[in-house]
Amino acid sequence: MTSPQLDPLFLSFQLALAGRYSIEREIGRGGMGIVYLAREVHLDRPVAIKLLPPERAADGTLKERFLREARLAAKLSHPNIIPIHAVADVDGFVFYVMAFVDGETLAERVRTRGPLPASEGTRVLREAAWALAHAHSHGLVHRDVKPDNILLERGSGRALVADFGIAAAAGDAAGEGISGTPEFMSPEQALGKELDPRSDLYSLGATAFYAFSGRLPFEGSTPTEVLAKHVTEPAPHLATLGLAVPRKVALLVDRCLAKEAEHRPASADALAEQLGVALEQRRELPAALRAFVKRNGRLDGAASLLYPTLLATGSVGVAAMYGMWAGFTAFGIGMTVAPFSYLVHAARRLSLQGFAHVDIAPAFKSEIESSREEYAVDHGTAPSTVERALKLVLKNTARAASLVSVVTIGTTTWAAMYRSPLAETSALVMVVAWSTTLFSTIGYLALIQRRRDVDTEIWHQIWTGPIGKVAFGIARKFLGSRGVTSAMTHRATELSLGLAAEQLYESLPREARTALADLPATLKQLQSDAQLLRRNLDELQDALNDAGDASASVEYAEVRLTRDQIQAKLGDAVGALETIRLNLLRLHAGSGSLEGLTTHIGLAAAVSEEVERLLAAKAEVERSLAFPREIASTPA
Repeated sequence: MTSPQLDPLFLSFQLALAGRYSIEREIGRGGMGIVYLAREVHLDRPVAIKLLPPERAADGTLKERFLREARLAAKLSHPNIIPIHAVADVDGFVFYVMAFVDGETLAERVRTRGPLPASEGTRVLREAAWALAHAHSHGLVHRDVKPDNILLERGSGRALVADFGIAAAAGDAAGEGISGTPEFMSPEQALGKELDPRSDLYSLGATAFYAFSGRLPFEGSTPTEVLAKHVTEPAPHLATLGLAVPRKVALLVDRCLAKEAEHRPASADALAEQLGVALEQRRELPAALRAFVKRNGRLDGAASLLYPTLLATGSVGVAAMYGMWAGFTAFGIGMTVAPFSYLVHAARRLSLQGFAHVDIAPAFKSEIESSREEYAVDHGTAPSTVERALKLVLKNTARAASLVSVVTIGTTTWAAMYRSPLAETSALVMVVAWSTTLFSTIGYLALIQRRRDVDTEIWHQIWTGPIGKVAFGIARKFLGSRGVTSAMTHRATELSLGLAAEQLYESLPREARTALADLPATLKQLQSDAQLLRRNLDELQDALNDAGDASASVEYAEVRLTRDQIQAKLGDAVGALETIRLNLLRLHAGSGSLEGLTTHIGLAAAVSEEVERLLAAKAEVERSLAFPREIASTPA
């Protein structure tokens, strides 16, 4: 940079501002302006001054437009917009003064430390969308949204959008030329058409693409080539780049980059709301649940991997010493009782920390989604040729082992009847056959573990299935008065209510529990119904969001109606759980009756029947519209 003492523009500009602002140094320069770090003399505070280049300020029309747009931007007051303190024309210098933000631009952040992590990038994107929504509500379109115009405050990480109004000063309406930055310009802006707020959403989508991937959606050797690609070529789908970005966020970025404005999110407010939903779904789990999902609830350490081999060897020894059936018994006990005892112990430890079985499924789901995104970065999502071949080999090996087992059991039975030594030999053959299959399975799982967190998926099935339920049930028997389950922020409302109602039911006298024998099953059904409704509601809302403005058409009327019905029925299901809980509380307090509670249990059963009918209607809607069906079938 030219030394301030030798820069004529710096010297003359400082002379014009003497007594009001003391300019320290130049901190940025581009075709749209020069930015100086200065101090406001009267208030003794640091500020940033953006000066319209003198050659542009010489154009009277351009100058007036800049001042008008900058004054409009100065009226904006929002936590994610850099405030403009003053707009002025002093001795031919046209500039505005804004708050100085101690931090770095989003572009600098990506250049120096690489793409943003998914959670941080989603948060920055949402805060920028909030800023744009506020500006749009005041009739102001930014026209130059890009990473260089989004600042990240040091310490807090807060995103602040800058430069409202400066792009407008260069002229951007049809027939008045094109302004903006080619790499982040919307198709309609590149064509010089009249702009609306959705043009900013396209630019924000391109900015998000860069923030998450570290690359531009379109590149070219000249600005004209880049602009042509914005107009004619579809943007790459963010999900195809193998990034650790949540599916919903990737879809939102893709929608922002749609060529037609009507296919983008309806508004910056709508975009921010959907990003907020994505962030909420990925909220951090409590440490105890994270530890359980990753370590404490598993039998997958080094000792656990060696255990089947040692057990098989020991069982063969027992069979040799005490007979075939003693060996089978030892193997069966070793493969069931010992591991299950550990599961009960793990469930008891987690219960003592204030968690219940209903917390397991969401915890495992969160871990699986997170690991799926991370694994995709290194190995993609498609199986390799070696993996497919090994899967075929394993399938045939398992069939052969099953056949050997059938033959072995028949031979063993015959040999035992005639006291033949073939009995022990046949049993050994079967153990070897299944051990081979077991080792082959471990090898296959180790291979696909490169692109999927198979361990977590297996333990998810174990803990959420009958085995996990029984383990928690037994563990609860050993808790006594220490089993306290607190309301956790990670727990869905229906799960919290259902769990509280279950605890109230279990603390009732035996006679009352007998009279309300149907209550536990009803509570489970209501919880299941509410969770199913919530998932279907998300699917339909995704379909409507992806449809953009088309979601308001007659074609989507049935989708909107079904969504509203499911939302209302979700409220009914949660309300039924709340009513049962309150009636149980009244029963404990002596102000309720078993008859009243029985009536509400019957009403709750009616809600479940209505849920089944409603979800059947939703499936019919999916069959009638290709787009919602596609959304509903997409893996979570």
